[in-house]
Amino acid sequence: MHIVFVEPEIPPNTGTTARLCAATNTSFHLVGPLGFSLEDRYLKRAGLDYWPYVDVRYYPYWEDFLARRPPGRLLAFSAKAMRPYTQVHYVDDDLLIFGSETRGLPDHIRTALADSLYTIPMQGTHVRSLNLANAAAIVLYEALRQLGRA
Repeated sequence: MHIVFVEPEIPPNTGTTARLCAATNTSFHLVGPLGFSLEDRYLKRAGLDYWPYVDVRYYPYWEDFLARRPPGRLLAFSAKAMRPYTQVHYVDDDLLIFGSETRGLPDHIRTALADSLYTIPMQGTHVRSLNLANAAAIVLYEALRQLGRA
């Protein structure tokens, strides 16, 4: 299983997700440009001392990610999608793709992945989206539950 963040902006979200990846043996892919340095102290703090246990891969741009990514299905998640993440039948090598905290996935990625675009339904009408790290955890644990690994 793989989590992919495209253009993340807030270091603690990325650090928290790195900790999640360490806890679940999930690879973590960061697609730039990033809104922070990989040396950011808040990023390191949120990931605590788990960084050595995370398979983190960095790609400067989306096109670079596409050229070098591991095999597996690309599944994208967006507040702008219609189908819920629970309708996916996850498999071990899925790549779970999430956009930045303020912009979400870029339009060209949402368009390219329209057939594999899902959302996490929200009941509240005053919230635009969920926290990025929380969204990744929700989807990842549903995938792991389906695979009998939760």
